[in-house]
Amino acid sequence: MKDARPAHKDAYEMILEAIDVGVYAPGDRLVESELAERFGVSRTPIREALQRLETQSLLSRDGRSLIVASLTHDQMSELYVVRAELEGLAARLAARHATAEEVRVLRAMVAEDHNLLNDPAAMARANRRFHKQIHLASHNRYLVQQLDLVHRTMALMATTSLAIDGRGEDALAEHAAIVAAIEAGDGDAAYDALKAHISTAFETRLKHDADSALAEG
Repeated sequence: MKDARPAHKDAYEMILEAIDVGVYAPGDRLVESELAERFGVSRTPIREALQRLETQSLLSRDGRSLIVASLTHDQMSELYVVRAELEGLAARLAARHATAEEVRVLRAMVAEDHNLLNDPAAMARANRRFHKQIHLASHNRYLVQQLDLVHRTMALMATTSLAIDGRGEDALAEHAAIVAAIEAGDGDAAYDALKAHISTAFETRLKHDADSALAEG
């Protein structure tokens, strides 16, 4: 059955979004014919999209099949280190360059996202939207490009730390502190607040993964 998808999205974006929202999880096999049927496009753009995703290490080979890649512990740690630095820089630049309208949008996002606390999947989407808005408010196209790459790789994490009890509320309080620093034009405070936010998210994920491994053991 075909999914209803906006016509302007290409095969690459549709597959990436499906991975991002968990339709395809790490380890799942991606088949050209099935993807073409799901998204209502021919196999040629699907094949090109899969090649592109493999080049970006979002897919890996399992024999002749392509599967959604998995992140090792070390890869996840490295990704968070890079993400924290780049996100912190985006916040610092946003404190310098964000327009009044962009700040109001960020504030509104934090307020509205309190309505999503009981829906981890919706919270995860809103979280990505919030961070993307900060990236754009940095007004640095090269930084935005690098952060897009980092966030694409984040899609390989099977669960969101926002699904853990209490994390959603804490994350929104951290978002509010980031916005306050950006609004005040305090680049150092914005950088520190966003780096701390990413660090806490990583710590939460590590603890959750450790607890899950203990329960399975």
